[in-house]
Amino acid sequence: MADSDTNNNFLKEFKIPNYILLPNEPKEHISAEDEPKCPVIVFINSKSGGQLGGDLLVFDLGEEGPDKILRRIYVNLAQLQREGDKFATHIQENLRLIVAGGDGTAGWLLGVVSDLKLSHPPAIATVPLGTGNNLPFAFGWGKKNPGTDENAVKSFLAQVMEAKEMKIDSWHIMMRMRAPKEGSCDPIAPLELPHSLHAFHRVSDTDELNKEGCHTFRGGFWNYFSMGMDAQVSYAFHSERKLHPEKFKNQLINQSTYAKIVGSQGWFFASLFHHSSRNIAQLAKVSIMKKQGSWVELTIPQSIRSIVCLNLPSFSGGLNPWGTPNSKKLRDRDLTAPYVDDGLIEVVGFRDAWHGLVLLAPNGHGTRLAQAHRIRFEFHKGAADHTFMRIDGEPWKQPLPVNDDTVVVEISHLGQVNMLATQDCKSRSFRDPSTPSSSHGDDEDDDGNGDDSVSGEEYRKFGAADTFKIPDGVDISHLS
Repeated sequence: MADSDTNNNFLKEFKIPNYILLPNEPKEHISAEDEPKCPVIVFINSKSGGQLGGDLLVFDLGEEGPDKILRRIYVNLAQLQREGDKFATHIQENLRLIVAGGDGTAGWLLGVVSDLKLSHPPAIATVPLGTGNNLPFAFGWGKKNPGTDENAVKSFLAQVMEAKEMKIDSWHIMMRMRAPKEGSCDPIAPLELPHSLHAFHRVSDTDELNKEGCHTFRGGFWNYFSMGMDAQVSYAFHSERKLHPEKFKNQLINQSTYAKIVGSQGWFFASLFHHSSRNIAQLAKVSIMKKQGSWVELTIPQSIRSIVCLNLPSFSGGLNPWGTPNSKKLRDRDLTAPYVDDGLIEVVGFRDAWHGLVLLAPNGHGTRLAQAHRIRFEFHKGAADHTFMRIDGEPWKQPLPVNDDTVVVEISHLGQVNMLATQDCKSRSFRDPSTPSSSHGDDEDDDGNGDDSVSGEEYRKFGAADTFKIPDGVDISHLS
């Protein structure tokens, strides 16, 4: 009985009365001492397990999208506050969200919160249930499923209560290409864009980004955009898994298969097996813009075969391609630590698979190319007719111009949302000096890379509400 009372008292700190969340429920009288210290709403996919019990209200994302759920809840909260319900105000000001799933699921919810433009946007904690789990790892929630038994759930909730809020930048991405004169173009064969780039919804005719005679796609990401070598390997892996899902039953087999693909495609000896037409400098003209300034062309070393635009210090399962530049890099090139809320995205290059392995070493990092508020890739007719791209773990094969047309990919800062971070958080905040290693990296060795030397307004909604939704039949808990 004592254990039961203790358990109930603990869960009371998180529980929200039904009338707050379900508009048709009868209103309850709540005393001040019954106000939950940390009211939470849990979003989970029923296929992921997550036996959180009846003491907390859990929404199944397989049944209803978070945009509809949150819009309904906040409309109800606003109505209750107009009626003088002070408890509703307490809930709105202290509400926290928990999302259980992979990076795709977490990014979906983050995008919805960003879109809703709430006066008191709730901070979000992520339960790692997917494949990559870069988002949870970056904020201290780990890489593996923490468990769904009672003790594991209570332990996670205790972390949520103690977690601190940290803002995270979001990034808008636009891709524009000439519409084909003949044949089907929905999507443009063989183009299968990722969900985060709205493969199933091009921009409308009234969208300011729409351009006559072109197909324009837009979307957003939280972690990274990459192009070239790493995206090609990821595309091969995902294609193989789609064809033979029975071969990908556990993490060890998946990692082994991934390594075999890297070797079979010759990326460890890229200078021998891959023509220079695949190198980034031959594929695209790259331009960047700082927070204040104009477009400046970025010089990409000729040997770079992969480029990563990184928002979080977590890539490919927790690796940090940017590292922490030392004081010399800060002085000579104005390169800072990879803060997740400074409105800058880190641009890193890799020569081959061996270069990628340096990330496993202490202080290892790729070739630091730039930090930018906006970055633009312009692809013109060249020796290659396609390349590979990836957004937050979702790769695709991108056709390149075969005539005088241009394919443009542009990334720009969009806004911010609030994340919940544990004491083991890997991310660093520009605003909060108490975050780990928030200095400018004076203790780190120089990078020693021979080719490391290189010469106002929010766009619009993130696109997650209504139009940005996971298609029917997709198991969102495994999006990575």
